[in-house]
Amino acid sequence: MNVKAVLGGLAWDVGLPVAAFYVLSWLGWSDWSALLTATCLAGLRLLWGIVAKRALNPFATVMLIVFGVGLALTFVTGDPRLLLVVKSLVTGAIGLVFLATARSGRPLTLAAQQSWSPGTAGDLAAEYAANPAVRRVHRISSTVWGLGLLTEALLRVPIVYLLPLDVAVGVSSALIVVALACLLTWNARYVARALAAAAAA
Repeated sequence: MNVKAVLGGLAWDVGLPVAAFYVLSWLGWSDWSALLTATCLAGLRLLWGIVAKRALNPFATVMLIVFGVGLALTFVTGDPRLLLVVKSLVTGAIGLVFLATARSGRPLTLAAQQSWSPGTAGDLAAEYAANPAVRRVHRISSTVWGLGLLTEALLRVPIVYLLPLDVAVGVSSALIVVALACLLTWNARYVARALAAAAAA
């Protein structure tokens, strides 16, 4: 299992549209504009996967749906606090998908690894099917990512409604940065330890 491949896939398929959304929000773009840009990035990533690999990228598909729903919600509300909660919809939905796929035949971390290394996608799938240790690493990683993103989403709700709006905007933006940094750091260390333990065994 390649740590760089897993993290690289996560960075492109999840990190790129999420980072674009939060950076543009921080720069003062409207939620609608930031969501539209993130939705377009996810759509371009999905289109690239279809054209280049002749396959549907599950990560890009999830991101396109999540940001598309968030974009649609901005049309039906003008409440600035509710628009901040849309950010929880984004990370919460992604977290739920991580958790759902952690128990399925293809965790999202495996999809990310295959997306990052399309030339070895078949070998990665075969390794996942044949090696219980690899399956365990992917399932644990997907579970932790799911719980981490879901926790981030749930924490934002009281922050948005209990703090002054200007403070809530800053804390809300910082929350996702901290969450992603913690998850990426944990994932890199966990996979490295798992690989070392497997090699020693």
